[in-house]
Amino acid sequence: MSVIISDVAKGSSADKKRIKPGDTLVSVNGHDIADVLDYSFYADDSELKVDIIRCKNGKAHRVKVKKEQGEDLGLIFETYLMDKRRSCKNKCMFCFIDQLPKGLRESLYFKDDDARLSFLFGNYITLTNITEREVQRIMEMHISPVNISVHTMNPELRVRMMANPHAGEALKIVKRLAEAGISINTQLVLCPGVNDGEELRYSLKELAALYPSVQSVAAVPVGITKFREGLCHIEPYTREQAAETVDIIEQFGNEFKKEHGTRLAFAADEFYLKAGRPIPDGEYYEEFAQLENGVGLWADLRDSFAKALSETEQSPDGRERKISMATGTSAYPLIDSLAQKAQEKFKNLHIEVTPIKNKFFGETINVAGLLTGTDLIDQLNDKDLGEELLIPSAMLRSEGDIFLDDLSPKDLEERLKVKVTPVDNDGYALLSAMIGE
Repeated sequence: MSVIISDVAKGSSADKKRIKPGDTLVSVNGHDIADVLDYSFYADDSELKVDIIRCKNGKAHRVKVKKEQGEDLGLIFETYLMDKRRSCKNKCMFCFIDQLPKGLRESLYFKDDDARLSFLFGNYITLTNITEREVQRIMEMHISPVNISVHTMNPELRVRMMANPHAGEALKIVKRLAEAGISINTQLVLCPGVNDGEELRYSLKELAALYPSVQSVAAVPVGITKFREGLCHIEPYTREQAAETVDIIEQFGNEFKKEHGTRLAFAADEFYLKAGRPIPDGEYYEEFAQLENGVGLWADLRDSFAKALSETEQSPDGRERKISMATGTSAYPLIDSLAQKAQEKFKNLHIEVTPIKNKFFGETINVAGLLTGTDLIDQLNDKDLGEELLIPSAMLRSEGDIFLDDLSPKDLEERLKVKVTPVDNDGYALLSAMIGE
C-alpha cells in the first residue's frame, strides 16, 4: 500500500529532507502505510526511515529523519484518512439514515462504519466492516478505546436486526479485543419487544463478562421518524416499556457496582424522560463516559449550571436584559428550570424559553439535536424574542455552521430579526450566554 503526499508543512522534518508534494509515501521504518492510523503510529518515533517514490523520476528513495519524539513529520495528504471513508454494509431495522426524507444534503445519507473514525473521532462501529488486518493492527498498536455498536450480544438476533449474515460472527471480535486488553465502549440501540427485556438482560450479562475491557454500556431508545414508509414497523417506547428498561438497567448497575465499583451500564436520558422518572444526580453517571449517546447530559448540564450560578455574583453591567431560548421538547423542562434559577438570582434578567416541536421528522423525535432551522423559524416568528435567541449548538453540524435543512444561524437572524447564539451543553457557557458576558 502507498499514498500520495499532497503537501509538506513548511519547516517540518519532511520539508528539510526535501520530501515534495506529489511524492508517494510507501513505508515508515519498514511498515507499510495504508492510512492515517499507520502514519500516526509509525511516524511518531524519533528516528525514521521513510521510503518514498519520487514524483519526478518514479524512483524509490529512502530518507532518514531524526526528530523529537511525538513531533509531526510534516506530511499532508489529500484526505484526513488518506483514502475514502467506508460505508456501512448493514441494513439495520432501526437505522435513522433510512428514515431521512429526500432532498437533504448528500453527506447526511452516508452511513459511516469506518473503524478508523472510531479511534480518531469517537464514532461507533458495528465491526461488520472491519478487516482482519485492522483487528490485528488494533491489538498491535493497542489503540483504545474502540466504540462499538453492539445492539445485542445474541448472534442470531443481531443478524436479524442488522440484516447482515456476518453481524453475529462479528461479535467474536468484541471478545478478541477484550481479551487483548483493548478498552471498549458499547451502545445498545433498543427496539421495543426486540432486543430489550430478557434480551437486554442477556446482553448486559455477556458484556459484563468482558469487564474491565468493556468500560461502559449505553442503552438508547430507537428513534422513529415519520418517514418509515417501506421499512419494518417499529413503535416508539411507551411510558411503561421505558420504565421497565430503566428498571432492568438500574438493577444490573446496582448489582455490578457492589461487586466492581462501577455501574458499567446506563440508560440514556431519553428513557428516563419517556418513563416519567427523574434524571439521576451527576454522581450516578461516574465519569460521564457516554455523553455522546445522551447518557447523563441532563445531570452534567444541571450540575455545572448550579456551580456556575453559585460562583457568579452579578451580571456584567446590571442593565435590563431580555432574551429567548429555544430547545427540543424533551429538554424543555430542564432548560426552563435553569432559566428560572438564573432569573431568581439576576432580577434584571428576563428569559422566555420555547419548546420546539419537530414537525420536520415528526413529533416522536424530540431531541434538540434533530431540530431544523425551518421548525425554529416557523414556531418563533410571531414571538417577542428580545435582544438575543440562544439555541443549543447540538442543533448544528460539527462545524457549527448549518442545521439539518441547510439553513444557517445567519438565516435565522435574517428571518427572525434577532441575534442567534449557539451555546454548548455546558453550565458555565449557558449561564454566561444568559447574562450576556
